[in-house]
Amino acid sequence: MILMGTGYQISYAGGGWTQPKGSGYFKLSQFAIIADQYFTPSGDIVDITTTGIYNTGIYAEYGFTDRFTAILNFPFFSRATLNRKETMDGTLVEEGDHLNSVGDTDLTLKYGLLQNSGVVLSASLTLGLPLGEQSGGRTGLLQTGDGEFNQMLLVEASRSFYPAPIYASALVGFNHRTNNFSNEIRYGLEVGYNPGKFFANLRFYGVNPIKNDSQEVVAVNGIFNNNVEYLSISPEIGYQVTDKFGASASVGGAFFAKNILAAPTLILGVFMKL
Repeated sequence: MILMGTGYQISYAGGGWTQPKGSGYFKLSQFAIIADQYFTPSGDIVDITTTGIYNTGIYAEYGFTDRFTAILNFPFFSRATLNRKETMDGTLVEEGDHLNSVGDTDLTLKYGLLQNSGVVLSASLTLGLPLGEQSGGRTGLLQTGDGEFNQMLLVEASRSFYPAPIYASALVGFNHRTNNFSNEIRYGLEVGYNPGKFFANLRFYGVNPIKNDSQEVVAVNGIFNNNVEYLSISPEIGYQVTDKFGASASVGGAFFAKNILAAPTLILGVFMKL
């Protein structure tokens, strides 16, 4: 599962710009979602046993040349939980469950098509590595990954507006998924404001499955299903403490969704610029 630019994952920072040669952006983030409701395949919301997903991860961008940037999104610790069930009088119905592992990891190579014009344009190839667990815990219901290797082609365009410190970015991409998962169309829009040490942005991100799969949808209590569909909104604020170090916080939610947890997400992070 390629996790980028949405409330359901760690974070990303590039837009259409690439990193200059020898420069980089590195972020340590904590992602969390705790849900007692779920978006069904029809988009309805139903109650479920409370489940949680927590990812501690590293996001890194590094410019090998002025046009080629390598990107890593690596959840080095991923935890999925399922609450215990009790009756109203406290009688145990079912024990809780948990799963700890690494998470699915994304490797990206971005190339700057246009970098010295009013609108910058880049293209990237992302490989989604299935390092997480597809089925684990005592119940076998918990996941820290979807078990499939996927490849996404993405085009991003960005523009800065002067003299105001405002920028806008847009993206569109195609995600090819293996293991009988549906391919996906990805799209997004971001607007940001960066007057100095303080910055803020607002991201919209959408996923639309093509539904070319041969695998039935299984309503697993997580974010790793087949035929996941959503349009999310994720505001973020941050503060650059020094020229190199800063911190940020983001919250995300969905306007509509299918086959995914129905709850807001929270991402806290600290970053360093090289």
